[in-house]
Amino acid sequence: MASKLLGKINKKEFLIKLLFIIIGNLFCSIAFNVFFIPNKLLSGGIGGLGIIIQYLTGIPTGISVFFLNIPIFLIGSRLIDREFAFYAFISMLIYSSILTITRELGSYFIVDDIILAAVFGGVFNGIGMGLMFRNRTSQGGFDILAAILKRKYNINIGTGLMMANTVIITLSSFLFGYRSAMYTLIAMYIGYAVLDKVQLGFNVKKNVIIVSEKADLVAEAILTKLNRGVTFLEGMGGYTHEDKKVIYCIVTSRETVKLKEIVDEIDPMAFLTINDIVEVKGKGFKDVGI
Repeated sequence: MASKLLGKINKKEFLIKLLFIIIGNLFCSIAFNVFFIPNKLLSGGIGGLGIIIQYLTGIPTGISVFFLNIPIFLIGSRLIDREFAFYAFISMLIYSSILTITRELGSYFIVDDIILAAVFGGVFNGIGMGLMFRNRTSQGGFDILAAILKRKYNINIGTGLMMANTVIITLSSFLFGYRSAMYTLIAMYIGYAVLDKVQLGFNVKKNVIIVSEKADLVAEAILTKLNRGVTFLEGMGGYTHEDKKVIYCIVTSRETVKLKEIVDEIDPMAFLTINDIVEVKGKGFKDVGI
């Protein structure tokens, strides 16, 4: 499988993804070895199970993460595309290695405040996972399961991981007490919020609907000044029963101010709604993530 994929994969693309795998896993390893493990915090997924094993047996997290990942990788390779599985396998090896190499970082960078550890551990972990998902890679483990949920049921990566990992944290609380579990849930919530932000980008896409008596002029201005496509929908006034053109378009959050200026200039009486959207795929918008 690897030899066939390497023949198809662009070398530049491979090196870029490899770079983000290393950087992303470094962030996640720092979260574990500097913030989580020294403060007896737990975690979800395979990393969380690895922490539990280290607490109970002393076996380094990096080693247990590697062996726990193998069966999930074998299952996932059948249900997701081979390219994603290939990169997940590489990431699994790199993550296990970096976790082991950075094991003693917590001895040099001491954070003895459990709240700070939960917050900054969550941020580092979220950045790491987000960078990898944004570039269609992952750590393996539960990330593979989250990718399957995303593909089959369109569940956000962060949401899917939070659901699965909450179960693990609940079970862990019986072993290590509810206090650690509660702080861990704070770290997880922050981590997956950051993950979704990094994966989807901070320049959130907006769904815009405009009802105007000057729909043609407004649409023309959006096309020329924002370089965004528009679609006309057929509408009818509920009170007047008059036929109306309804403008539908997608813009970025940075473009909304300019859009409102355009509409106000042409038709100050226009009806305008703007809503956040999770994902856009099509001409003019880059497909992000898995």
